[in-house]
Amino acid sequence: MTLVPRCMESHSTDPYANLAIEACLMRSAKEGEPILYLWQNARTVVIGRNQCASAECDVARLESDGGHLARRRSGGGAVYHDLGNLNFTFVTTAGEYDQTGQTDIILGAVRSLGIDARLTGRNDLVTADGRKFSGHAYQHTGTASCHHGTIMVSVDVDALGRYLTVSPLKLEAKGVRSVRSRVTNLQALAPDITVERLKDALRASFAKAQGTPLRDVGPEELDPVEVERERERFASHAWLYKGERRLAESRQARFGWGSVRVNLTREGGLIRDLVVFSDGLDAEHIEAASGLVVGSAYSVEQIRERLRSGGLADDVATDIARLITS
Repeated sequence: MTLVPRCMESHSTDPYANLAIEACLMRSAKEGEPILYLWQNARTVVIGRNQCASAECDVARLESDGGHLARRRSGGGAVYHDLGNLNFTFVTTAGEYDQTGQTDIILGAVRSLGIDARLTGRNDLVTADGRKFSGHAYQHTGTASCHHGTIMVSVDVDALGRYLTVSPLKLEAKGVRSVRSRVTNLQALAPDITVERLKDALRASFAKAQGTPLRDVGPEELDPVEVERERERFASHAWLYKGERRLAESRQARFGWGSVRVNLTREGGLIRDLVVFSDGLDAEHIEAASGLVVGSAYSVEQIRERLRSGGLADDVATDIARLITS
């Protein structure tokens, strides 16, 4: 089979259009045609698939400044995008997905620009002094896989601090006072780095890893009707604020696999309603957790077994069950 790696760049800064293109690329993934997709959003906070929008972002301030709230389909935490940030996405068939290799492509590109960088924790790339410049998230369907993330080149970190409302539990776990103190721009270490230079470095690193030149493709090769349909879904209120409603009880905790907040109502020893918000990376199984638990007895054992039956790892199922009943 001939390998034909492709590179697509979006020239839109509309977050809903860019996420729509990504979704369409996943549906059109072909064996032997891995793709690197490069894109940028103007003044946007992007939250993870299972996060609570109002808890992660000062939406009113963001929108009053002309920004947008967006929700991606992968797990993980909230991130701020502006034109000083470059987003990357690797799309492959499920059988060709190589998370380690894809991470090495990003590290190779950054190192080629003179930055000493490494992978740390669940999904962060950091500089030699431990400051984060890139966060990654992942999505898998039955046929395709997506590995995407941010790379901070010259992001407005003051804006980042204004819009993101990061939980004190998360900051405490990271050992920092604020999200601004934890991150850095690549330009702070190498002032000559630009977004355009980074794009070139990523393309070169991707081509080197594939062992063959890239084929450039444009978003116009995708079905415009399908892209617009996806854009409308990503921009919809139902998607942006999914799961948000008033319930009788709420509690939250931070675990090694991520943060979780549970809102619930119980009656007669049963859980009548439940929403699980989380920045855990296992997005699909966490999303299903609420439906699995509603109707359960208010006991750790029964809740844990229901969560495990839906595919959650033992430790995650146990942690969520204990939090619900705490």
